[in-house]
Amino acid sequence: MKKVAILVNEDTMQRCSCGGCLRALFEKKDSFARYGDEELELVGMTHSGGDLAKKIETLRKKGVDVVHLSTCTKSKNENYEAIADACAEYFDVVGYTHGSPDGKGKGKMAVELSARHPKMTEE
Repeated sequence: MKKVAILVNEDTMQRCSCGGCLRALFEKKDSFARYGDEELELVGMTHSGGDLAKKIETLRKKGVDVVHLSTCTKSKNENYEAIADACAEYFDVVGYTHGSPDGKGKGKMAVELSARHPKMTEE
């Protein structure tokens, strides 16, 4: 089973129900289609603001394999690449959740990064 976390853009989360991200996850479409028949477990869903290092540490302890950055983070957060890079220290990163990885040709291409360090094991 693959353990997944989703980081949503902080400002957007103030007015969004995260329905697009969750629908893509549960229907395994858009960025989640890559997992095919593999079972997924949503381990965490939070915004990308605040103490990102603390959030990353918590996700590591929960055994997260991959972090998906929400589509709104890709399109609206000026720190998108830095957030992706920080997450890629320990997790594979997929830089969008729903829609097209290139924002329908209007935005920047979604990043995809591999974890630089192995997964933390629970003791």
